[in-house]
Amino acid sequence: MNDTVTDTPQVLLRHHLTKLRLPTFQSEYTKQAQQCAAENKDHVQYLLRLCELELIERERRMVERRIKAAKFPATKSLDSFDFKTIPSLNKVLVMELARCEYTAKRQNVIALGPSGTGKTHVALGLGLAACQKGLKVRFTTAAALVHEMIEAVDERRLQRHQKQLAAQDLLIIDELGFVPLSKTGAELLFEVISQRYERGSIIITSNLPFDEWTEVFGSERLTGAILDRLTHHVHILEMNGESYRLNQSRNRTA
Repeated sequence: MNDTVTDTPQVLLRHHLTKLRLPTFQSEYTKQAQQCAAENKDHVQYLLRLCELELIERERRMVERRIKAAKFPATKSLDSFDFKTIPSLNKVLVMELARCEYTAKRQNVIALGPSGTGKTHVALGLGLAACQKGLKVRFTTAAALVHEMIEAVDERRLQRHQKQLAAQDLLIIDELGFVPLSKTGAELLFEVISQRYERGSIIITSNLPFDEWTEVFGSERLTGAILDRLTHHVHILEMNGESYRLNQSRNRTA
């Protein structure tokens, strides 16, 4: 009988903490009570510590959800990027971009350079930094994005798909230039870029210099309109040099 009476407050407490969605409170309150008692902390400091732990864990879960929603092909940070391998890349600018102030200004980032120079890694690193800053991010390749939109047209849900893209704080379009686009595909991609102009940031990676983008879009006029919107407020990352991936492979086998 005494055990039941003793257990009732803890059962109720666990129930209330579950209803209030405070899992860290629930897992930590006994441990923190013991620690605070040993450290001679009062009840306010005890509650403060529990609140801080709950907030830290809640933010961690939110970041995890944003990373999952971004659909990154891999999770890569800028900390793991070897800037020495690509001397042409402005490291100071990249680290400044990682603060994500450009997204508040609706500015764009374009990374240009040959295949294998780490453009995708940098884009992923900036995307991860944006997720950690609380921003909604979507990662895709140019070919995949166009394919998605053509499917959306066929299924009469293009407007809904466009709204989903427009809702992102940052849209990352990787590998522009690897595959030439059909006339329809180029026009649909133009629509995405046009809708985000001065409304939301875009990161684009491309293996082609700007003067060769006509090969991708198939029309000088359309290419000009796209570049006009993308480069009005833009940070250019020049990534010319020997293959980053090749250097990484050498380092691993050395």
